[in-house]
Amino acid sequence: MNEILTQDHGTLRVLILNRPEKRNALNDALVTRLKVELTKANEIEGLTAVVIRGEGKDFCSGADLSSLQKIAGASYEENLEDARSLAELFSMPRKMTIPVIAAVHGKALAGGCGLATACDLVVATNTARFGYPEVKIGFVPAIVTAFLRRNISEKQAFELITQGFEFSAEQAKSLGMVNQVFEEDGFEENVIRYCAVYEKVSKNAVTLSKQLLYGMDTLGIDNSMDLGSEINVKARMSEDCQKGIAKFLEKA
Repeated sequence: MNEILTQDHGTLRVLILNRPEKRNALNDALVTRLKVELTKANEIEGLTAVVIRGEGKDFCSGADLSSLQKIAGASYEENLEDARSLAELFSMPRKMTIPVIAAVHGKALAGGCGLATACDLVVATNTARFGYPEVKIGFVPAIVTAFLRRNISEKQAFELITQGFEFSAEQAKSLGMVNQVFEEDGFEENVIRYCAVYEKVSKNAVTLSKQLLYGMDTLGIDNSMDLGSEINVKARMSEDCQKGIAKFLEKA
């Protein structure tokens, strides 16, 4: 079975989690394949963005039963290796040069919610549901907390990861976890339309903006401005910027 399906819409690539009978639950094969497909997409010069969505009725319901059984019987070293594999997947969107957008319908729970949170942007249907229910089985959404903590306030993050309740797409948007909420009808078309903006702006400028935004994570204000100065110069010297300035001056 092909765990990931791909579709191209112009310069946009859609990666589809393809375990609908398991509500696209994460297992080793799906995680490995998704990492391969993200790596391939990042190396294709013509792409401007990547979307991750789920086949069937849900985005992703978290870890599947076989993975949970594996965790229960694994050694510390085996569990650490498994956790690091998931951490590698979650870290990939930030390291890619183009935007990675999660398109969430149905449920995004536990590791599925973590995968969405780790993406650069999140769009969702108005009926989508999110949640980190791990605490209910004595587990912790530990890896995704690194991203969640950067998306929302500390107190909001504390509530979500220690109470484990589900919440709506509109609630997620109000928290800052979701960028846009669309009607369920026409969702895929709206996602394509939303992402099409990246065909109209400078790909190099988007890459530099992404590098700047995430590069500031651990920096103080002075070092952040130093990084900003370096990125500013790289943008000024780029072919896109030179052409953009010339075009602007012609109209002035």
